[in-house]
Order: sequence, then structure tokens, then C-alpha cells
Amino acid sequence: MKFDWKSVIKSYAIIALGSVIYALGFDLFYAPNDVALGGITGLAQVINHVIPALPVGILTIAMNIPLFLLGWKYIGFKLLAGSLVSMLVGSTAIDVIAANFTFAPMDPMLAALCGGAVMGLGIGMVFTQGASTGGTDIVARLLRLKMPWLPLGKLMMLPDGIVLTSAVFAFGKLETGLYGLAALFVCTRVMDTVLYGMDTSKIAYIVSEKWQEMSRTLLELPRGVTLLQGQGAYTGKETKILMLAFKQKEIVRIKRVVHQVDPEAFMMVCNANEVLGLGFGEYKKEDMGNG
Repeated sequence: MKFDWKSVIKSYAIIALGSVIYALGFDLFYAPNDVALGGITGLAQVINHVIPALPVGILTIAMNIPLFLLGWKYIGFKLLAGSLVSMLVGSTAIDVIAANFTFAPMDPMLAALCGGAVMGLGIGMVFTQGASTGGTDIVARLLRLKMPWLPLGKLMMLPDGIVLTSAVFAFGKLETGLYGLAALFVCTRVMDTVLYGMDTSKIAYIVSEKWQEMSRTLLELPRGVTLLQGQGAYTGKETKILMLAFKQKEIVRIKRVVHQVDPEAFMMVCNANEVLGLGFGEYKKEDMGNG
């Protein structure tokens, strides 16, 4: 099988760009406004605050070494290679940008919100290529091997929360941690949006006495319908439950169809972070915890 150099170059270019965006978000919004950052970079920020002679970028690289060794062992070389590029580019960019540009402080809440969005975009871009920015991102991926049903953004909040708490004591200001928490929330939401898409998928469960007509009408949309066997707890009557997955933009049309066929139908709609298969997303090896 011929090696696809173009695909590899494109992937590493996205990783590098995402890492630079990540670094810019830190230098522009976090550092000059004392907004705490989670992860290894945040821990380096705390150490730098105590010992200013130690640059954030160099500290980040040094503390990432043991985590990368764990990532290599449990997740695989592909993650390690991409993450090494991301960590080196991002950490170097943080020190280079800080050495050549001075950014004026701004309103801390504005910095937290904008910084979280920018860094979430950068991290999300890196994650789309099956890589990581290092630090607690690798910890989150390791945790996902045990809890694959949880989005990466939520898994990152545990170790990041510990670092944010440390920042509060180091900076001596509760506001530093609170702004950091707000930034972390925005960061994880933007990152999950980049990873899973703006158009979140939904799953609907429909209970109707007109289930046959309902399923035929829904299949004409077209949307696949699965029939589940159900039974009323009170009446004991057996019935069919319709289950279907659809895109967020289709919800109005789905609800209209259900109401037109059976105004008395019971319909429950749930969020689905990932729907894989025909008409939806594709399976990716790195997202299934395989090295």
C-alpha cells in the first residue's frame, strides 16, 4: 500500500496550526490577565509565577516527558508522534510569542471567555487529527480508555480542576481560579464542538398506536427507523417503540411528521454526542482506544 504523504503533511500542518492558535490564546488572553490555565501548561504557568526565570514553554516540555511515555505505552505511536509535534510547536510558540510581543491586560472575564474559545479551537483542531497537545490531554485520553462514553472535553475537567486549584494558592487570588474555571468551561465546549460538529445528532424514541404508519412516513424522509419491543407498565399492553437518529437541523421536520400522523404520540428526544455509521460520522481507530 502506497504511503499517502499528502495526507500526512496535511494532518501535521493542522496539528501545527492548532498548536500555534493554542499558544496565541495563552499569551494573548491568559498570561497578561492572571487567568489560570489547566493542564501541564497551567502548572508551568504557576511555577513561572513563583520562579519567573523558568519559561512556561520549557517547563511544559520537561513535565510532559513522563506523560508521553505513558501515552506511547497505552495509546500508541501515532498519538505520540502527533502529540510530540503539537507539544513542541505549542510550547516553543508560547515562549517565542512572549519574547517578541507584549499584550496589554484587558477585562479578566472577557479574557477568560475569549481565551477559552481560542484555546478550545486550537486543541480541537489538534484532536481531530488523532493527536494531543500533551499534558492533561493525554491524561484525558488515558481515562477515555476506561470511560469511552464520555467526551474528551469533560474528561479533561478533572485534572484541569486540580491545576486550577493550585493556581489559586500560587497567585493568592480566588478570582484567578474562577476566571480559569470559566475559561475551561468555554474551552471544553468549543473543543467538543470542533470534534463532534456544530450539528449535534439526536435520538428520538416514539410510542404510538399508529406505529406502522409512523414508521413508513419517517422512512420516506428518508431516515432509518428501528423497532423496539415495549410494554405498558400500567396496561400491560404490548406495543412497538420507534427509535431513530437524526441531525439537529431535522428536528422540526421530525416533530411535524410525528404530530401529523398521531397527535397523541409520545416522543422523547435525547442528545447524542457521536452517531457513527451510514449517513453520520465515520469510525476512527484512534477514537476507539486502539494504539
